[in-house]
Amino acid sequence: MSDSLLPYAVGAAKRARKAAVRMRRRVERLHTVPAIGGGLRPRAHIRPVHFSISGGRTLNFAVAVARGRAASAVLVLTHGSHRVELPLDVEPQADGTVLLTATAPLRYDTPAETARRGPVLTSGLWKLTLLLTDPQGETHRAAIAAFAEPAADGPTRVYSPSPTSGALFRIVRSVDGFALIKVRAPRRHAEFTDFELRWDRMTVHGRVYGLAAEEARGKAEAVLRRGGGGSVSVTPEWDGDRFTFDVPFDRMGGVDHARVWELFVRAGGQRLKIARQFTDVRYPRRVFRTPIRIIALDNGSLMRVHAYVAAAGALVVSCVDVIQASPSTEEVA
Repeated sequence: MSDSLLPYAVGAAKRARKAAVRMRRRVERLHTVPAIGGGLRPRAHIRPVHFSISGGRTLNFAVAVARGRAASAVLVLTHGSHRVELPLDVEPQADGTVLLTATAPLRYDTPAETARRGPVLTSGLWKLTLLLTDPQGETHRAAIAAFAEPAADGPTRVYSPSPTSGALFRIVRSVDGFALIKVRAPRRHAEFTDFELRWDRMTVHGRVYGLAAEEARGKAEAVLRRGGGGSVSVTPEWDGDRFTFDVPFDRMGGVDHARVWELFVRAGGQRLKIARQFTDVRYPRRVFRTPIRIIALDNGSLMRVHAYVAAAGALVVSCVDVIQASPSTEEVA
């Protein structure tokens, strides 16, 4: 490298290091909550080997201790008067330690979720305590120290809502450096679970979250993204909080240019956008690739249809007539 360019390279390296430090501190602040995790008294604490929540609902935990310290162990989660115990598997290691591990599905406190297997949590902050029982039968308590936050710049997000309940489970750190699990209640949302694009129709399958079962009723709508906000509606088939409907393409054509429609469902007095939000994929449009198809409608028209997941997760449909229907075709409402 030329001597004249060396100062610029050194300066660029210093700026890159400073930017990395600022980003790391910012991430730590985002995942730190104004709560005391270890209590007011000094307590013994153990730092996990691994601690994560994957897929929005699966707790993965591992901690290493000396072999003589634990014949059995339990991870205890507490929130107010609520207490959940998670037994840990004891795995002897070649270096003289034992690895205490657990993998368990987390459930949110709803009737549908409590009927399933796994720890049931409510909204709020949950403290974690490790109970170690040694070979002599004596039990020791230890708090769980905050675990280093994984990198968040890859193709997947660190945390995403649970696909079964819609609740969000996150590992956060308290201001005194202990690990906590923060639980957020499910928000009102319409999640599409699948869609079928056939040669004569498109069928959308989805589920609404954050609503009582009796509120999960209403029409589905396709709304123009641009061009006056025209809309067409159809009545879905409801099965509890799950819905199924065919997109009404016969009322979405009649023009010589492509139009983009967003899909909604009305439930609980609200119009909910149908989207793919309960996924850890950071860039859904790049990952969820979908075909473009020519479909034949009952009114005699041929339509070019492309249904895809937009950058923000919304399910949208782009369509244009290849051969238009007869003039009696209904206009967009």
